[in-house]
Amino acid sequence: MYVDTLILNIQVYNSYFKTFMPGNVAVQDGRFFYIGNRGTETFEAGEIIEGAGRHMIPGLVDIHLHIESTMVTPETFSYGLIQNGVTTIVPEPHEMANVFGITGVKEMIRASQDCVVDMFYAIPSSVPATAMETTGGAIELEDIDELLRTENISCLGEIMNYVDVIADPDCKTNRILEHIRKHYPNLVIEGHVPKLLDLDLHRIIFAGVDSDHTHQTVEGMKARIAAGMFLEIQEKSMTDDVMNYLITNDVSEHFCFVTDDVMTDSLFKRGHLNNLVKKAIKMGMEPERAIYASSFTPARRMRMHDRGAIAPGKIADFVLLSDLREFAIAQVYKNGRKVYDAAEAYEQVVKPNQFPAHFYESVKLAPLAETDFDVNIDAADGTYLCRVMMVKDGSTFTDEHHGEARVQDGKLCWQESEFGLITVMDRYGINGNKGYGLIGGDTIKRGAVATTYSHDNHNLLVIGHNPHDMMVAANEVIRNQGGFCAVEDGNVLAFLHLPVGGILTEEPLEKTAREVEALRRAMESLGYKHYNPIMSISTHSLPVSPALKITDLGLIDVNKGKVVSLFV
Repeated sequence: MYVDTLILNIQVYNSYFKTFMPGNVAVQDGRFFYIGNRGTETFEAGEIIEGAGRHMIPGLVDIHLHIESTMVTPETFSYGLIQNGVTTIVPEPHEMANVFGITGVKEMIRASQDCVVDMFYAIPSSVPATAMETTGGAIELEDIDELLRTENISCLGEIMNYVDVIADPDCKTNRILEHIRKHYPNLVIEGHVPKLLDLDLHRIIFAGVDSDHTHQTVEGMKARIAAGMFLEIQEKSMTDDVMNYLITNDVSEHFCFVTDDVMTDSLFKRGHLNNLVKKAIKMGMEPERAIYASSFTPARRMRMHDRGAIAPGKIADFVLLSDLREFAIAQVYKNGRKVYDAAEAYEQVVKPNQFPAHFYESVKLAPLAETDFDVNIDAADGTYLCRVMMVKDGSTFTDEHHGEARVQDGKLCWQESEFGLITVMDRYGINGNKGYGLIGGDTIKRGAVATTYSHDNHNLLVIGHNPHDMMVAANEVIRNQGGFCAVEDGNVLAFLHLPVGGILTEEPLEKTAREVEALRRAMESLGYKHYNPIMSISTHSLPVSPALKITDLGLIDVNKGKVVSLFV
């Protein structure tokens, strides 16, 4: 019997028993044909691969991530994924959708079509995430219908505005959920529900949202699993107590690992979903269960019944490991064809101008002056108690702190205070809004940082300790149609160019990784103290991430879901 490929003498991972079994594997027409003891006495093969006792596992499946978080194109992202054993992903392009609406989603899908990695998209459900921000685009009900009609869609992406879902029956998000339940009852709906418990959690699930990928606690996991919610565990949730719970309890069917957001330098140096598998194993999880949570359960969650396992008829996406416990990847195969070998050179081919021309002209701001960082206050001279956004190392959540600042001649004397200034400005030329606030904690202590890479609205965000540095940083970003800039004493310390929608680069992965690392070091040199300063600062404008955030409309009390005054 003829087959395309025969892999001999390997330890094959069986997802159904969560164990490895010695044997041989035959591949035909890009799918697994046979797994067992039969070999060359039964099969004639176009290619015979000697497994030499190595471990074969399914290609890894990541069902919750944002390509834009890595700041590269889908093609460059695919290049990075394959060498880390990831063969299928479900990206949600809500960053590009916030900039360009449905056009952004369609262009991301188009840019993914020829990638080695299979990319089945999630429809951004929360664009904008709230009504308390200005975005360049929006996703409406008719856009969702069009995407489901014309594109290969995996799910409705994370429902982010959980406050309105609970509190406002007539909000846009509830209208979307009702529409999906009525017209697409079999569509998977993903969730973003940090800290919700008891009645509020059950209200969210009742609305159709039955997964959560946010920062988990043991209490929260128990409540979610008990209510039938599926858990997507990202690295920041892999604390000792969370992992101990996942290891010691029979909950394998109720969770998977996901990456959500991976910075370019981390992808280049540490890997991707495979890094979480390695970490889980080092934290005491048996390799067989860590593999299950990064291949079988995510595929099943997204109803991808053709992958996630090594079994007859399944797509032949697989990884050969040279060391199981170290999770050392030797080779990666996609549709039965070798696409990566650790012992061979793996070159990246970069394509310029992958997007329409207007994607490179999305920043509609004129150059700023130092006076744009004056905070005009309609208040009498005096000292006032102000709300201050406090940055915390170890989390993208921020706290609300109260501190004093003086007002004189209708202006906030923020430079005299112990805090920095944070501002978000409409960069789409829609309304000219400017929101101002004070910032402290584990953020920069001098200089300035400016970026158009600011979740999820991607307006121009600037923080700093003097107007001149803030102006220099902001204008560098504006002049280059998007990016990330760190400045001290008027000198640019680091600049990451992001010309595609102000959030992506078309440069190679390795070059971008070096520039991201340089930016990270520059921010740290300004006093930023955080495990991921770039992600931390970019989420200061995310009005669905607790507790005090800022948009072009002003300071946002996330838990109350409303704009609040700078003054207490």
